[in-house]
Amino acid sequence: MNRVKPLLALTLGDPSGIGPEVVVKALADPQVNDSARMFVVGTEQSVRQAVAETGIGIPVECIAEPAETPDSAEVVSVLSVGDYEDVEFPQGKHSSDSGRASHEWVETSAKMCLAGEIDGMVTAPVNKESWQISGATDLGHQEVFKRLTDSATVYTMLVSGILRCMHLSTHKSLPEACAFVTTQNVYTAVRITDEHFKRWGFRNPRIAVAALNPHASDNGLIGDTEAKEIYPAIELARSEGIDATGPHPADSVFNQAIDGMYDVVVVMYHDQGHIPIKVHGFEESVSVNLGIPFIRTSVDHGTAFDIAGKNMAQSTSMVEAIKLAVALATRRGIA
Repeated sequence: MNRVKPLLALTLGDPSGIGPEVVVKALADPQVNDSARMFVVGTEQSVRQAVAETGIGIPVECIAEPAETPDSAEVVSVLSVGDYEDVEFPQGKHSSDSGRASHEWVETSAKMCLAGEIDGMVTAPVNKESWQISGATDLGHQEVFKRLTDSATVYTMLVSGILRCMHLSTHKSLPEACAFVTTQNVYTAVRITDEHFKRWGFRNPRIAVAALNPHASDNGLIGDTEAKEIYPAIELARSEGIDATGPHPADSVFNQAIDGMYDVVVVMYHDQGHIPIKVHGFEESVSVNLGIPFIRTSVDHGTAFDIAGKNMAQSTSMVEAIKLAVALATRRGIA
């Protein structure tokens, strides 16, 4: 799409959680409210309730289709999807209605991305237990995207400032995650990382690949996964012109990335990437998916039922997720 400002859908997340609050607060934030044309996928009543609870004096209006989204940031535009306007979503509790609604909003937004109606989507948190209660067969966002796109693998990359960690695997037990570190899997992750970064505006992405074992195995003294699986994957990627290096010891590579030596670190398992990201900048961290043919960024926190409706939620992660989506959609690299 060649719009001056990207057109983004913001899913409301679980309406029983803090999603409506962080979305409304983010839309009122001067850091983002004029950076894109944005509309909320949810219900008008949930948005109006969040506006009232937060005391943010911003009008709310309904639109019938994405193209009706105004260029002005002076109103919150809502695309009401599904028959939920008269549903009373309980605050701070699991609800089949909330699960059903939030699932439909995610799926609808993804379909709009695939149809080319919008430039990307930014998601507020959903609750997987509520999805399960509602009868949804998708575990979470990634399962929706994988099903709709027939993608072989949907990857998660966490971003906090200049530090970016692309995960080879996420929700696997540690033994399963270690077994997943194969030459083919590592090579595929590196290749897809390179493809996406180039699509986002990086001319020659500098990709650091983290080792699995301490000290990158110390030349085989502490395991052989580096020599048998990771190094051959890097060499294969380099033979195709990809600027991938490693395997780098995980106790030093993240500081090097923060210092600007690398654009992204491909990590081998969940905690290897999540811990440095959240230590580096917990509030600012956001996630972005790779392996799908559209832009999806998300907050890096949950539904926080304990503070829902109390005007206590911080919108920092949602603001950063919007900024990231704008940067990717405009091919300015990752802001």
